[in-house]
Formats: sequence, C-alpha cells, structure tokens
Amino acid sequence: LGVCESLRYASAAGLDADAVVRAVGAGAAGSWAMNNLGHKVVANDFAPGFMIEHMAKDLGIAVSEAERLGLELPGLANARRLYDALLAAGHGRD
Repeated sequence: LGVCESLRYASAAGLDADAVVRAVGAGAAGSWAMNNLGHKVVANDFAPGFMIEHMAKDLGIAVSEAERLGLELPGLANARRLYDALLAAGHGRD
C-alpha cells in the first residue's frame, strides 16, 4: 500500500515515477516491495503473483493470532478488509 501511495503522490507531484523508485529504493525508505514491485506499479502491471484467496487465508491466520495475543494491528486489519472486499467481488482465484 505504501509503495502504491508513494508512487501516486510522485505522479501527482509531476515527478518521474521510475526515478522515485530508484531513489527511494536505494535509501533508508527502500524495501523489497519498492525495489521488486515499484517498476511494475509504474507500468500499471497489477497482475497478482499469489492468489487472493490464499493471501486472504494467510491474513486470517495472522488476524486470529494477533487477537489471541491481544494485539491491535491496524495495518493487518486494513489489509484483511481489502482482501475480503476482493474475495466478495469474486477475485479469489486472481
């Protein structure tokens, strides 16, 4: 989500999104997602690499464990809501 939002910001600000991927990816804010998926996002390539139904299952396990431990993890909860919406829209096998 952070990669997509940062690249959306870069685009709205008139920045070269590929240059932003390279600059951010090489700095302290770099991440696996930015370095490996950033250029795909810039190219509007949103083809999934892992079926949504499997990711939703894994997120469900993580949510259950967080609840068991008494943890409130809002990023995890948001990811779960987004994947649940994709499942409800019929994208589970994407």
